[in-house]
Amino acid sequence: MKLKILLVLGLFPLVLTSQTFQISGSVKDTDGVPLPLANVLLLRAQDSAQIKGTSADDIGRFTLKDIEEDLYFLYASYFGYKSVLVPLEVRSDIRIGALIMEEEGESLDEVVVTGQRPTIERQADRIVFNVENTVISEGSTWDILRKAPGVVTVQDNLEIRGQTATVYLNDRKVQLSQSEILDLLKGLDGNAISSVEVIPVPPASFEAEDGPVLNIRTRQNILPGYKGSVRGQYTQAVFPKYSFATSHYFKGEKFGVFANYSINPRKTLRELENDVNFIDDQNTVFSRWSTDTEEVSRTQAQQLNLILDYDLSDRDQLNLTSNVTVSPNKTYDYNLQTVMRNGAGAVDSTLQTFQDTREDQISTSLDLNYTRKLKKEGATLKANGHYTYYEETGGQEGLTTYFDPSGAFLRDFAFSTDAEQFIDIFTGQADWYTPITSGSFEAGFKGSFIRSRNTIEYFIGQDNQRSFDIDLSDRFNYDEEVYAAYASLNKNWDPWTVKLGLRVEQTEVKAESLTLNEINRQSYLEFFPSVFVSRDLSETQSMSFSYARRLTRPNYADLNPFRFFLNENDFVQGNPNLVPAFSHNFNLNWSHNDTFYVDLYYRDNGNFLATVSFQDNDNLTLRETKQNVAGSRSYGLDFTVSTPITSFWYLYSYSSLFYEENSIFAEESAIETYLNKVTGLYGYLNNSLTLSKDGSLTGEVNVLYLSGFLDGASRMSETVTLDLGVRKTLWDDRAVISLVAEDVLGLANATYTTRYANQDIRYFSRPETRFVRLSFTYNFGNFRLQNRDTDLDKDELQRIENE
Repeated sequence: MKLKILLVLGLFPLVLTSQTFQISGSVKDTDGVPLPLANVLLLRAQDSAQIKGTSADDIGRFTLKDIEEDLYFLYASYFGYKSVLVPLEVRSDIRIGALIMEEEGESLDEVVVTGQRPTIERQADRIVFNVENTVISEGSTWDILRKAPGVVTVQDNLEIRGQTATVYLNDRKVQLSQSEILDLLKGLDGNAISSVEVIPVPPASFEAEDGPVLNIRTRQNILPGYKGSVRGQYTQAVFPKYSFATSHYFKGEKFGVFANYSINPRKTLRELENDVNFIDDQNTVFSRWSTDTEEVSRTQAQQLNLILDYDLSDRDQLNLTSNVTVSPNKTYDYNLQTVMRNGAGAVDSTLQTFQDTREDQISTSLDLNYTRKLKKEGATLKANGHYTYYEETGGQEGLTTYFDPSGAFLRDFAFSTDAEQFIDIFTGQADWYTPITSGSFEAGFKGSFIRSRNTIEYFIGQDNQRSFDIDLSDRFNYDEEVYAAYASLNKNWDPWTVKLGLRVEQTEVKAESLTLNEINRQSYLEFFPSVFVSRDLSETQSMSFSYARRLTRPNYADLNPFRFFLNENDFVQGNPNLVPAFSHNFNLNWSHNDTFYVDLYYRDNGNFLATVSFQDNDNLTLRETKQNVAGSRSYGLDFTVSTPITSFWYLYSYSSLFYEENSIFAEESAIETYLNKVTGLYGYLNNSLTLSKDGSLTGEVNVLYLSGFLDGASRMSETVTLDLGVRKTLWDDRAVISLVAEDVLGLANATYTTRYANQDIRYFSRPETRFVRLSFTYNFGNFRLQNRDTDLDKDELQRIENE
């Protein structure tokens, strides 16, 4: 099936000037009487996003500081008065005098600002996916990320342009492995998320190993006051599911707090199909294995997020951010049914495997941030200290029974494992930023230290007959130290903008398998330059070019040589011999009228880290591992359009024509390497609809099409995903109910095939991507106008723009 999705788009270039200004004035009624403690908001004219907020003092005066050059609306709210909306063009300090508010005929509970806001916006180096108060926010953070523009989900990994994305939370890196991050994201309530930033080529301030970045921003208070919410959710997939979450926001004059708690009991089903054709030295298939697997998982994940802000003075601020995730008694039950046939297709034998995995996990992270505004206007100094602790204990119990073609018992094989993992991560960072003439300069340094201790004990047999297998048991220790410094210069010479960056990193790694007596030491100093150049071609058109050298560093999970068994013939194994991989990333961009964008990109991925599967034709086993490939490159042409179609329909479309290739080392074949390549089309279409005149009923229709992709030595088949959703606000916006149907067509899951030389593997995984979800949220307290992103009524905006 071929789905033709034609979209237009591209890229956004400008880096905005960094000089900032302030707006001051007072709030009074029509008689000139000051209105103390009135709320004053500054909204960006382009998309109505709330930029700043404050409260007037006891005589009605206010000041908004650190305002960048742009077009804005100034808005005030006060009990019993009509708000006044004032358009401003900020190019210098502005004193507006009095902001006049008219008394209403009857008192209002609160001023309500409603309207539809674009869910996606394009910035110089990133795409901002705004999800607050949208249908998509009613799921988990994982649901949000896998629908972000340009993101492809490959076997539970989030990828951007063929590279695994690094996850950040409020500009701080989540220091966990991919599987651990997956658990974190599935437990984090999407209703607490404001936006997701998709950054394909991060600037020098990000770590060199980050590759593409997904930066999650949580909702935060600007105005003084308290609000809270409770949310219940029911999901009907193969198994029914429910969750509960509550969020609380409070901001005083100096102190602010955000807290979110969620509990997500889950029972999920994943069905897998795996076909392997074993091939002899004469290139003839001599055995065909077909395996059907049912994986039922049960979790009781609970998560607590806490953000504390305290203003020590007008120039000093402290922030404490903490996350705790607890998942006790996490279990995976596997039921594998394998039919083994000879080369002619006749049944040789069958086997049945029951395998249970149990885990107890706890993860906690703590960030302490300090920000000081320096005497020079706009200059800041920031410092951060971070600590992550992760603990996982558990084990496996597996029993495989073999039968002859008639179903008679032949033999059985039992195994079990006990495993422990303890990880400590410490980081310290300092950043300095200062405006300069027609630009800015920033610099910083960072140190990170990772300590991972892992133990696995492997036993053969059951109960009292278990015997210890020293060959498959191990203790693995991993220690990593990274010392980094960076500098970045941004200059503007109308119509040119130039941003130059350089990052230097010194890495020290020691990975030690104590049982095998193997030590992998790595020590290297590397430089990572970045360049960004843009030029305005006219008032509506601009072009830009960017380049960055990046790093992919194998983590402790990749280097860990332990094996995870489905049965004795099928297992996943780490690779302690992995080395870092370096890439060169180029982008050429064109934009028109902040609506149409075009990206032309090329990336030399070097010997990047790929997940590959190998069949051992002699021992009849299947092994999945990580490998440094011999070479890899990709290039493509991206198109983007972001525009309102009508007053009630906003359209965002992102499409990419791309080419990807990987040269894999063929470890189990006579050939040395295998070139895996694909030419494909990625298309994403997001329709945001306002379905009622008052804006209380909204809907979304999302379509994602992927013609095919690469996963190491495998190729993914075509996938199509159609999601539908509606969202209704009730009781004067105090409650929200939403209904979402995902993977309506049932075509969201891909088949993976590996075929070259003596390798012939087919793999299909069907998790519960097809479901219906009903959510209900109730808001209490001063729940309006409290978040960073606020929308204005479109009629009001249009009226002002026409004046």
